[in-house]
Amino acid sequence: MTASSSQTDSSQAGRGDIGRDDLVRWLGDYLQLGAYPDPSLNGLQIQGAERVRRIAASVDTSLQTLQAAAESGADLLLVHHGLFWGKPLAITGPHYERVRTAIGAGLNLYAAHIPLDAHPEVGNNAMIARALSLTDLQPFGDWQGHKIGVAGRLPRELGLQDFADRIQKLTGEICLVHGGGSPNVHRVGVTSGSGAGAIAEAAALGLDTLLTGEPEHKHFHDSFEYGVNVIFAGHYETEVFGVRALAAKIEDEFGIPWQFLNFPTGL
Repeated sequence: MTASSSQTDSSQAGRGDIGRDDLVRWLGDYLQLGAYPDPSLNGLQIQGAERVRRIAASVDTSLQTLQAAAESGADLLLVHHGLFWGKPLAITGPHYERVRTAIGAGLNLYAAHIPLDAHPEVGNNAMIARALSLTDLQPFGDWQGHKIGVAGRLPRELGLQDFADRIQKLTGEICLVHGGGSPNVHRVGVTSGSGAGAIAEAAALGLDTLLTGEPEHKHFHDSFEYGVNVIFAGHYETEVFGVRALAAKIEDEFGIPWQFLNFPTGL
C-alpha cells in the first residue's frame, strides 16, 4: 500500500449536526439502497455516536482508514467498500481490529457500494461523466439486471492517447490503455471499479471506448476482438468520486463538514 495522506475538502468549522438515525434514513432514501441486489451490507454497518457533527469519507475500510477517521474527530466514516459482504465473518484477527477500532472510537461506519456506483447525481460513474463533459447520456453497464454505469459523447473527438492523458490528469495516475478499437475517441462508456466485463455491451452500443478501473486477464482479448478501446484508470482512482460527492451533498443538506481520507492502493 502506498503512503497515506488525507485531504480536507470542507470547512474545519462545524456548522451543523444531525442525529445518526435521521442521517441513516435520509441516506437510505437518497441512495435507494433497496433497489440493488448487492452483496455489500449497504447502510450503517457499525453503530457509533448518536449525533453526527463531522464526517470522514474514504473508498476502503482498512484499519489505517478507521484510525485516521477516529483521529480526525469524525463521528461517521462514509465508505464505498465496507466490512461486510454477504457472508458470515468471524470477528477475529484483522477484522476484529477494524471493528474494535470503530467501536472504541464511537465511530459510525456507513457503506454504499453498488448504489453509489449507480446513483445519477453523486455516483462514481455520473461524476466521472460530468468531469469529462459527456453529453447525450444513457444508462450503461449491466449488473444483475441493473444499469449502473453511463455512456455518452465527448464534446469533441480526441485521439486515444489524448483521451488517456486527460483521464490521467483527472485521476493523477497513469492509465493502462488497450487500443483495440478506433484511434479516436468520441462515444464513451464509464463503469468504475471492476467494469471490464462491459466490453461486449460497449461494442453492441457502438461505443468506441470503455473507461473502467482495474484490468482482468480474462477480458484482455475482448478489447481487440470486439474492437473497443479500454482505458483502465484504477479501481481505487475511479471510485474516489462517489464518496466525495456524497459527503459534499450531506454538507449541502445538513451543514456537516467532511474530510476525504486518501489511501490509494495503486490498483
